[in-house]
Amino acid sequence: MSIPVGNTTGKITSQHGLFYDYLLQSEGSKKAKQYLEANEQAIKNIETIIKQEKIDCDFEKQDAYIFSRNEGELSKIQKEVEAVKSLGFPAEFTKEIPLPLPIKGAIKFSNQAQFHPVKYAQGLVDSILKTKRVSLYEDTKVVDVKQGKEGYDIFVENGNQVNAKYVVLATHYPILNSPGYYFLKMYQSLSYVIGVETKEELFEGMYLSSEQPTISFRTAKQGEKRILLVGGLDHKTGEKKDLSNNYEELEKIAKQIDPNSKVIYRWCTQDCISLDKIPYIGEFSKLMPNVYIGTGYKKWGMTSSNIAANIIVDKILGKENPYEEVFTSTRLKPIKNYQEMGNMIKEVADGLVIEKIKIPKETITDIPKGEGKIVEVDGRKLGVYQDETGIFFAVKPVCSHLGCELSFNNLEKTWDCPCHGSRFTFEGKSIYNPSIKDLERVEIEQ
Repeated sequence: MSIPVGNTTGKITSQHGLFYDYLLQSEGSKKAKQYLEANEQAIKNIETIIKQEKIDCDFEKQDAYIFSRNEGELSKIQKEVEAVKSLGFPAEFTKEIPLPLPIKGAIKFSNQAQFHPVKYAQGLVDSILKTKRVSLYEDTKVVDVKQGKEGYDIFVENGNQVNAKYVVLATHYPILNSPGYYFLKMYQSLSYVIGVETKEELFEGMYLSSEQPTISFRTAKQGEKRILLVGGLDHKTGEKKDLSNNYEELEKIAKQIDPNSKVIYRWCTQDCISLDKIPYIGEFSKLMPNVYIGTGYKKWGMTSSNIAANIIVDKILGKENPYEEVFTSTRLKPIKNYQEMGNMIKEVADGLVIEKIKIPKETITDIPKGEGKIVEVDGRKLGVYQDETGIFFAVKPVCSHLGCELSFNNLEKTWDCPCHGSRFTFEGKSIYNPSIKDLERVEIEQ
């Protein structure tokens, strides 16, 4: 298993945006109901684990809301309410919510939850190790999986290898390109979060706006106090745009709730999104029996990962899972999402061909401190970043995954791939899958 750098707001919910009306239209009531019930069951599973294992992780039940401040969005919210009710879940339409912002209307899901995800993960690790039947290895990066004489040979970065009958690819974005070809049927999206200290007493509940780009609000425990988490402003990874003011934009939104609020944390995170917006859970490929996958959680990994764990365990044990059908990972339907598929093909073509043959107009002298650009240096096309002290860091700006040209993220100071979402530090270190190799470093005269 390869674990990427990442963060989360720790929401545990079956409310995944205005999703169920879309799901009913695209998949029908049977699968829409499976999806809803699977997520509701996941909330119960997580609560049961926390209680049984006595995990102290700030777990608390909260109502979840999707709200709109725009009159034009109300029909979408009302359609979503009717869609969810038709699946047997008691969703409510409301014009009043505890969030201290004026709204036009919202859909409410009761009895959802939130927690501290790192404390929960550590509690799971402690529970597993207590059994003395499992070994866990950190800093053991998997770089390849191949069929061996018996089972599968799993190759690790340090040259070691392990043999296993069953393999679960829980690597966020799959590190194997074939035979699953998941890079053809999903993309990655970046979003941003700030943690804010407030003078005002904070509200109950978890909130997500229906407008694009979405903005989310929830509170989190910090000792005896609560802080406000404000997140959103998502975009496709590698998109060429100015990102430098994203955290400031979130701070402006936080100040609508408390003008005296103070930002104490900020982070970004990346999520895998399938073409049909449903996670891929189950067999990796018909050509690799006993290899399983869980990916494409579409920003809702807390509940989706519990669903994946239960489906994959049932498949290994030869049991039937009541929710498996809607998440089938080998389904072909996502490829029929022609519009999004066309966008992905264009982005890959641009990254592999169009951008790579362009000759940079700028040179190293055009790079301000704290910025990165693709420039020409001594006849070579390089990605160069200049830090605040004037030191230059140069890399070959070609993704180590499938060779797309990278773009510079001027907020996080990273090189990001617009094709499949790999990300690298300005020094070239791989930090997000599907890439597993660092970029080629290039020495230039300072």
